Amino acid sequence: METRRIGIIMNGVTGRMGTNQHLERSISAIIQQGGIKVSNDLVLMPDPILTGRNENKLKALAEKYGPPAIGKPYAYTTDVQGALDSKYGDYEIFFDASGTLQRAPFVEMAVAAGKAIYCEKPTAVETKEAVRLAKVVEKAGLKNGVVQDKLWLPGFRKLKMLQELGFFGKILSVRGEFGYWVFSGMDYDQPAQRPSWNYRAEDGGGMMIDMFCHWRYVLDNVFGPVERVVAYGNTDIDERRDEDGKPYAATADDSAYAIFLLQGGLVAQFNSSWCTRVRRDDLLTVQVDGEKGSAVAGLREVWVQGAAETPKPVWNPDIEQPINFYDGWQKVPNNIAYENAFKIQWEEFLRHVALDEPWRYSLMEGAKGVQLAELGMQSWKESKWMDVPELS
Repeated sequence: METRRIGIIMNGVTGRMGTNQHLERSISAIIQQGGIKVSNDLVLMPDPILTGRNENKLKALAEKYGPPAIGKPYAYTTDVQGALDSKYGDYEIFFDASGTLQRAPFVEMAVAAGKAIYCEKPTAVETKEAVRLAKVVEKAGLKNGVVQDKLWLPGFRKLKMLQELGFFGKILSVRGEFGYWVFSGMDYDQPAQRPSWNYRAEDGGGMMIDMFCHWRYVLDNVFGPVERVVAYGNTDIDERRDEDGKPYAATADDSAYAIFLLQGGLVAQFNSSWCTRVRRDDLLTVQVDGEKGSAVAGLREVWVQGAAETPKPVWNPDIEQPINFYDGWQKVPNNIAYENAFKIQWEEFLRHVALDEPWRYSLMEGAKGVQLAELGMQSWKESKWMDVPELS
């Protein structure tokens, strides 16, 4: 059996998402499972080199995650250009999980080196820049992709299954609730659990630029293309403490509320906040109401209620509610094993690069998310509905 090595430059994976989802739970997990078995004759085996600015952090990651996967520390270097120039070996893929504002220079360096490109979202904070980057990569004829992990979450996969089974009948509306309380760091013994740059607009932070990118590909792929948007955002907490305990002005929107009008007239509403306390099934819940049935999806579990199980309440505020509305819902069974969503998309991208298998999660698709976020912010500022035009 042939084991085909695929070299991957993993840039900026010292951050939370880069370490946990991409290095540990995706690439290291693929290596530890024995690679990607394509057939009885071929296995694809990723071989990463870690790059970034902080040598000590890179060394720590290499020594922690390398030995369980390959029996020794992963290769690492702060010399990104050297890695692109094959100074440390041959690597055909460049992956970037650095900050959004640093994305473009790294992508352009990778294009100049002729690498296939895969990167985190958002690809930029402005649509014109996201489209420009996509076109630069396309013009160079390079395979490329952007992370759209939520499409492979069990919750959304089950919603897609229910749609294909005709469970909902005609879908009437979609309502999403996302968020949780992100501590400001201003209170005693309550440090913030997310990076401080997320709350500074000047550093590329903000709820709309972060989460509307997700809502765009989820809506487009699960329910239908987004055609119009009206949105409102706010900075609810205007002062926080950074990683060094220093107070800073929080200038980015930390809550955002939007109505999306989809192709065919379907309405989707999403509330997103880092200043809300959770009393629901999960950190993200999406309720889909249809003529024949409804579903509430979390990240992993989905609960359904068909027409026959729907109770018939009567409005009467003068008595205790006689109906327990949770009783009429059933949990969708886990009939298959669901793997990590990031890992699944990584495997698909590696197969695309190595075998030219179909792939549609390109940088131009990623630009659509940036477009929706930018239109959301424009809607907020101008207090009006915005059309979502085709990108070109």
